[in-house]
Amino acid sequence: MPALSGLQNLLPAVLLWFVNVMLCSSENAENTTATNYSDEYSLIPSLDYNDFPELCEKESNRHFRLWFIPFFYTIICLLGLAGNLLVILTVFYFKRLKTMTDVYLLNLSFADLLFALSLPFWGANSMAKWVLGLVLCKAMHTVYKVSFYSSMFLLSFISVDRYFAIAKAVTAHRHRSQTVIISKMSSAAIWVTAVFFSIPEMVYTNINNNTCTPYSSNSDKLRVSIQSSQIVLGFVLPLVIMAFCYSSIIQTLCQARNFERNKAIKVILAVVVVFLVCQVPYNLVLFWTTVVTAQGGIDDCNYENNLLYAADVTQILAFLRCCLNPFVYAFIGVKFRHDLLKLLKDWGCMSQEMFFRYGRRRSSAGTDTETTTTFSPKVV
Repeated sequence: MPALSGLQNLLPAVLLWFVNVMLCSSENAENTTATNYSDEYSLIPSLDYNDFPELCEKESNRHFRLWFIPFFYTIICLLGLAGNLLVILTVFYFKRLKTMTDVYLLNLSFADLLFALSLPFWGANSMAKWVLGLVLCKAMHTVYKVSFYSSMFLLSFISVDRYFAIAKAVTAHRHRSQTVIISKMSSAAIWVTAVFFSIPEMVYTNINNNTCTPYSSNSDKLRVSIQSSQIVLGFVLPLVIMAFCYSSIIQTLCQARNFERNKAIKVILAVVVVFLVCQVPYNLVLFWTTVVTAQGGIDDCNYENNLLYAADVTQILAFLRCCLNPFVYAFIGVKFRHDLLKLLKDWGCMSQEMFFRYGRRRSSAGTDTETTTTFSPKVV
């Protein structure tokens, strides 16, 4: 019995000791786990938010586009439609496909008319989200590139035609009967070539970030190749051809004895000036944009915004070509201008008195029977 009484006193003490040991073990485990977590997080470096790229704010450029693009796109679209439609109607009304220049001017008017019709879609894409679907998206870019390349190539062929008609008049006269056929075949080849060079727009154009574009980002390498080919084929090549042809024409005209010489030189200078003013600024900005893209973009937000402003303004100058070409290449010609006045008279848009008043100027044109750009001097 005394032994049993001692066991009863020892049992509570043992239980108390066991509980204390368990509690101490639990506390040590918690402290160890906390220490391990602390050590683990201490291995993760603190985040430096300065390492993240800062988004470039383009709100001012968006506000600029809201009034700039609708205003100028509307003017260019209306003038382009009116001028090119008048050229097309005049050509078909008087059946004026008698020379290579007539054929090229008709095709040039169709190309510029096609581009003018696409301008409302360009304006919508520049100012708001693109909601017209992928088919119209691809069509807009394809129509622009086809009309762009065909216009530039046609301007080059017009200068080549004038070169042979003036600087190589004897050679051109020998093949005079074949000129219309040659011009129609070359015009068809120009359109096919323009479509071929527009294949990248047909294939890669998509809707990215609610915008219709063939590029995925500002640093897209595809942008470099497409813009480089556009600069070389759509600007440098036509510029070289026109520079050679018109400089040779002016040299030939300076040796001519004809009272129409000065007028012809002024017309050629006007053609060259319009081409340079419309195309040089835009292609310079396009070239620099291509260089920046090839280098992976820019980090200066102000510089990027200024580049966007320059691209918008110079693009408007480049787009002006679709409404200036009819006036420079067609309406400035004496016979073409006379046909236009006669068309307006026949349709009741001009009185007989006004027609005779303005039509007298054609009688003083002398030997100029077609257009002032088809002037053939008598070289000594």
